[in-house]
Amino acid sequence: MAAAWGGVCAANIGGQAGVQIIRDIATLHRAVSALKQGGKSVVLVPTMGALHAGHLSLVRMARRVADHVVVSIFVNPTQFGPNEDFVAYPRDEARDAALLVEEKTALLWAPDVATMYPTGHGTHIEVAELGADYCGAARPGHFDGVATVVAKLFNQVRPDVAIFGEKDWQQLAIIRRMARDLDFGVDILGAPIARDADGLALSSRNAYLSPEQRAAATAFPNALKAAAAAIASGADVGEALAKTEAAIVAGGFDSVDYVALADADSLERLNVWRAPARLLAAARIGKTRLIDNLPVK
Repeated sequence: MAAAWGGVCAANIGGQAGVQIIRDIATLHRAVSALKQGGKSVVLVPTMGALHAGHLSLVRMARRVADHVVVSIFVNPTQFGPNEDFVAYPRDEARDAALLVEEKTALLWAPDVATMYPTGHGTHIEVAELGADYCGAARPGHFDGVATVVAKLFNQVRPDVAIFGEKDWQQLAIIRRMARDLDFGVDILGAPIARDADGLALSSRNAYLSPEQRAAATAFPNALKAAAAAIASGADVGEALAKTEAAIVAGGFDSVDYVALADADSLERLNVWRAPARLLAAARIGKTRLIDNLPVK
């Protein structure tokens, strides 16, 4: 059952106290102000829904760093390209809300497209230096859409802390730079990558994989793990990256967008290892594009 009033829907799942589901900005501001009374802190976990164990690990981390957890669910059209999966992207708000009730989430911010991008909206944010390479090159405009929607979420929710998964390392670096450059005053925390038992990074897009593709997908993290070990042991970076790309394709992937060793902060491509460094990669299997990364220590 769900009761709705003044832009708020309180979901009651299985007899448990409900999570507030809010869809308009004025109600959101009132609700967040109430959460912050008495000097309490608020942490934001932005998502596009289709929640899985990786998302829930972020929520659990959020509970440890602030008094109240706000989760946003918004499938952001401005970060999808013309041939990408915006329409097909999985959506199941009722299931997501039930999971958030179990995780003791205070508030679910679930605006529609018209609320996020009202008629006449014409402003976007570009973090050019960090967004041009890697996924930015393969998905033009993607990170402009990400930076813009995250900036709007920060202004709407006004959190003290925000948590993002480390699986999209480039996104995390861009958001950290944006928050610093634009003086948002939000602490940006990265949450460790959540993986299945066989090593594949958890992703909403894993649901697109056939059983055969899912079995083959383990070649991706296995190849990165081998490359990280080789580079850490002194192997030539270029040779290690070439072997990694070959191993991913041999494992059943159709193509590799990129495999790179990068400075973990600036994302500069590295030909020789230096700390802090990160292996970044994206590959395609069937119609699904997967990303992953590992530190090289």
